[in-house]
Amino acid sequence: MTHEVSVRPPFIRLDALLKLCNLVQSGGEAKTLIQEGQVCLNGAICTERSKKIREGDVVILGDELIRVSFHEAE
Repeated sequence: MTHEVSVRPPFIRLDALLKLCNLVQSGGEAKTLIQEGQVCLNGAICTERSKKIREGDVVILGDELIRVSFHEAE
């Protein structure tokens, strides 16, 4: 499944992104999955839960793909 996520600039943390997409139920679950090497960022395993995700980044967790874009505050 692909998730198209639009968030406010300039970035969102990786663990927060997983929670925003409802791929994890808690920050602790996100931390575990990331530290176990189950999350890819732009084609490479990412083990840094506080990694700043920026516009155009692609995150993969299992069969889930997240494309990130940003929107300005109204």
